[in-house]
Amino acid sequence: MNPRGNPHTLAQARRRTSLDKRQRALTALTTLEQQGKKITHTAVARTAGVSTWLTYTEGIREHIEAAQQRQHPTTPSPTRTRSTTATLRTELELARQEIRTLREDRDRMRKAIQHQLGQQLDALDTGHLTERVDKLTRNNQRLEDSLQQATDDNHRLQARVGTLETDLAAARTSLRRMIREENTNR
Repeated sequence: MNPRGNPHTLAQARRRTSLDKRQRALTALTTLEQQGKKITHTAVARTAGVSTWLTYTEGIREHIEAAQQRQHPTTPSPTRTRSTTATLRTELELARQEIRTLREDRDRMRKAIQHQLGQQLDALDTGHLTERVDKLTRNNQRLEDSLQQATDDNHRLQARVGTLETDLAAARTSLRRMIREENTNR
């Protein structure tokens, strides 16, 4: 007898358990809806004694969403639409005013920065700039030389690694041959 059980029997048991949990979730949904309680995935899961994950699976999720739509229809009343439209118009006008203010602030700051940069450039003398350019050029050349040296070292090391790998392969082959000969001579 297989100590782990019959796979077919275990699969059937899992299917029955799954169907039972799905049925409990749908029954809980109906109960919550009839009681007029707020329909949420968490509420359905808690009432049914199942995981919230199950309520998001296909076949359950659609029923919950439909019940939520029945609880809170999305068709607004005409008075609500008018007040919503008025609110939106007010918010739109406030947003437009804020955008104008922000654009004015941006333009004012841009001019201030340009003025400040101009003053900084005027304050720098040409001799100082030439000295700075020369220093940056020397640093750049030093870095290029270091890079070239590192590249050359890298190529040498790669060649050395290739040689060592070849030597290692030859040593392994020789060692295998010696072991075979030793085993043959016994």
